[in-house]
Amino acid sequence: MAKQAAPTAQRRAPLNRDRVLRAAVALADEAGVESLSMRRLAKALGVEAMSLYNHVANKGALLDGMVDIVFGEIEVPATDVAWRTAMRRRAISTREALSRHRWAIGLMESRSVPGPENLRLHNAVLECLREAGFSLEMTLHAFSALDAYTYGFALQEKDLAFESVEHSASVAQRKVDQLVTGDFAAQFPYLVEMVAGHVSNTGYESANEFVFGLDLILDGLEKLRGTA
Repeated sequence: MAKQAAPTAQRRAPLNRDRVLRAAVALADEAGVESLSMRRLAKALGVEAMSLYNHVANKGALLDGMVDIVFGEIEVPATDVAWRTAMRRRAISTREALSRHRWAIGLMESRSVPGPENLRLHNAVLECLREAGFSLEMTLHAFSALDAYTYGFALQEKDLAFESVEHSASVAQRKVDQLVTGDFAAQFPYLVEMVAGHVSNTGYESANEFVFGLDLILDGLEKLRGTA
């Protein structure tokens, strides 16, 4: 019987810019952007560090591309739905993207070289608001208010870092056990009421709290739509 040839080893996928950027995003998701280096990225890709510079000029360009990938995950406001619906979906989608990539909080609007996904999304938001009847000035106010709230909430959520509603309730219960002693309840009755009487029982649901605040802002903006 003829001897079978050994199977050919699977060829490694060719290195390109998209593969480099997505590998960098995966590393940042795993260990934070502070731990990301060109050498570590090259090791994860199985290449020499110098080969990365054929696809990204430097660490700054790498971060620019990574941030643009996150922008690409955000739902672009549609023009065939009401402006409020489009802005609501976009804000929720932004929070969800930042929940997946917590390292990106603080970097989204700070890059000096915005990528194509960044520009596409920002232009679509402005188009949605302007076509809905917001004046140029009110469009700026609306854009700023929505982004400040969304990014600020994501930053707060990152610091809280509850794994689930049940986890937040258990954390609150531990706080109750630690703090509700001696004169603490007398000195801070409303804090105790909130933690012991509510959060420890029902937990803290970030998504619900985010949407509650978002709808307040959207309701307020609706009243300003069409004003100078």
